Amino acid sequence: MITNNDIKYLDDEEKDFFESFDEEKTRSIPNLKEEIAKYQKIAKEQYSKRKAISIRLLEYDIKKLKAKSKQEWIPYQTLIASAVHKYVNS
Repeated sequence: MITNNDIKYLDDEEKDFFESFDEEKTRSIPNLKEEIAKYQKIAKEQYSKRKAISIRLLEYDIKKLKAKSKQEWIPYQTLIASAVHKYVNS
């Protein structure tokens, strides 16, 4: 918790944020645990449904994908899935 004594150590942006915070405007969500469980279930259902597909790609493209995935430190199939996801959702 930041005290009034601590404010002198904040930069201007941090001071603006701290001063704009109004505890009276914050409120608790009724049934918080139930709400969290509800949205966790939705997220799990949306992102856990995976289906295997077969796709033919150029060998050159696969090599480039594998090289890119090593740079990103993720498996190349995850990189492909991420690229497809970004494409269809943009």
